[in-house]
Amino acid sequence: MVQNMRIRNWLTTWILSVAILTGCASLGHVPRHELKPIAPEELPAGNGWWRVRFRMNWPPDTEPVWHLDLYLAHQVLMPLLEKHKADIRLWRVHRRAKRDRAGRQFTFWFYATPRTAQQIFGSLQSNPIIIDSLAAGIIDKIIYSNPAEIKRPNIEDTSDTKWPDSIQKTWPYYIAGVSRMWMNLVAQVADSDLADDPPASPEEIDSFYWQVDEAVTELWQEKGRHAFMHHLNAVFGYEPLIYYEKRFMNF
Repeated sequence: MVQNMRIRNWLTTWILSVAILTGCASLGHVPRHELKPIAPEELPAGNGWWRVRFRMNWPPDTEPVWHLDLYLAHQVLMPLLEKHKADIRLWRVHRRAKRDRAGRQFTFWFYATPRTAQQIFGSLQSNPIIIDSLAAGIIDKIIYSNPAEIKRPNIEDTSDTKWPDSIQKTWPYYIAGVSRMWMNLVAQVADSDLADDPPASPEEIDSFYWQVDEAVTELWQEKGRHAFMHHLNAVFGYEPLIYYEKRFMNF
């Protein structure tokens, strides 16, 4: 009887296995569709990438002053982005400091029409904060794209050309979200203190945004592993990646 029960159990398991395999096989004929990548909106013709490079002062034998990027982002770029939110399709920021010809830069990229680019550049050139920062030597120079000619019309034209084509075309959406979150973090931290006792003098402004930068850096260092890296890793199914040390790691 025990032997018969074992045979029945084995047959039941075998039948279920065959049924599952047969069912899975029926899923193999997937109809082909012309699927387009998901995008926030249809990017119209006549737009292109434009760049504003803030060449920041960085004396020899000193550490780069990063917190002034936050000052420009919060007090200059955020109001512009709010004003032109219907005109700017995508945007991002880039920060760098290297002892080379480019030096210490805070760069603002945006995807829009030449007319919007001209308006953005004009607003920056007449902005009192920018004028004062240039006069005080905080900003050495500002370099603008030429709004008379669209040199980067494609969505992938500011991506790294070493990347596969698929990443080049999708990365601008990723970095736009990252840039928006970073700028909103700056605003969240800054605005929680500005209402009580807003800084007035240049020295107070410098000290205030140094503290904002410290707070944002602390958020990144303490919460970034889970809030940023872990959840990014989760999107890719927790598969490890090859890091700079050429070893696999995940978050």
